[in-house]
Amino acid sequence: MANSKFPLQFRSPVAPLIERLIQEKQAVGYKYRSGAEALERLDRFLVSEALAKCELPRALVLKWLAKRPHESAVNHSKRSHTIRQLAIFMVKQGCAAHVPDPHQMAKGGSSFSPRILTHAEVRRLLDVVDHFKPSGHSPLRHLIMPEVFRLLYGCGLRVSEVLNLKVGDVDLGRGVLTLRQTKFGKDRQVPPAVSLVQRLQRFDQEFGRRPESAYFFPNLCGGHWAISSVYETYRKLLTRSGISHGGRGKGPRVHDLRHTFAVHSLLRWYRQGADLDAKLPVLATYMGHLSVVGTQHYLHLTAELFPEITARSETHFGDVIPRRVIS
Repeated sequence: MANSKFPLQFRSPVAPLIERLIQEKQAVGYKYRSGAEALERLDRFLVSEALAKCELPRALVLKWLAKRPHESAVNHSKRSHTIRQLAIFMVKQGCAAHVPDPHQMAKGGSSFSPRILTHAEVRRLLDVVDHFKPSGHSPLRHLIMPEVFRLLYGCGLRVSEVLNLKVGDVDLGRGVLTLRQTKFGKDRQVPPAVSLVQRLQRFDQEFGRRPESAYFFPNLCGGHWAISSVYETYRKLLTRSGISHGGRGKGPRVHDLRHTFAVHSLLRWYRQGADLDAKLPVLATYMGHLSVVGTQHYLHLTAELFPEITARSETHFGDVIPRRVIS
């Protein structure tokens, strides 16, 4: 496939349609790295099965859908989703393809359930990171990590968005961060709270004058910090804050700070008497979602954590929080 972002090779008769599917995903803003890699694995399978023409016969689809020995439920579900997505695309292009019934497909072994920290837990976590000491192994950590974690929670940013900030992206005069080429390939501007801007100003003064191309949170070599370093620091913060961790894949995860920001924002607006339905587009834009669909999940989380909100919000605003459909 002639694409610098995805130097993948597709060789089956379905290859032209696979490449077109990836191009369409990218055209609407998705980076689609994992999706393209999954399609390459599917393409290799089709080649190994000696597929002769551009189609997806039912027998091959069912063979691909069969669970492999020792395969996790999550990976099995991802494989199922890949071939269904391709089959639907092929049918739309007028090609013969068996589209598996979604009700008969593999389900992931775990559901999306972020761990929302309480306000007290967030305060403990930030207090611990504020008391980090400089060390020979990591002489900048005590300066950088307090601000990194405040941006993760205080603005709901993704870890990569924080670590990729350049000096030129941080306008401390206007109090605006410019996030470039984020998850959906778009730039966006985020205004942190005034108190956080003031902290960033003091942080910036520690480093003196720097070129706009320099990373705002530099490592010792001037590059950006590794995401793994933030993950490791977070685990230490949880331990020292007395917040239990369920183990790998269980959380709380670093990304849960983003979810915590969203839920706490909705809760604050609700307590201020704001119309949560009207606030969703604001939150969606701030967090860089493509639409309010991705953001609406936080209404459910807020209602589950604070049950009194559902009844009271319906009284004031109507049925703002859609009820879950239990199948």
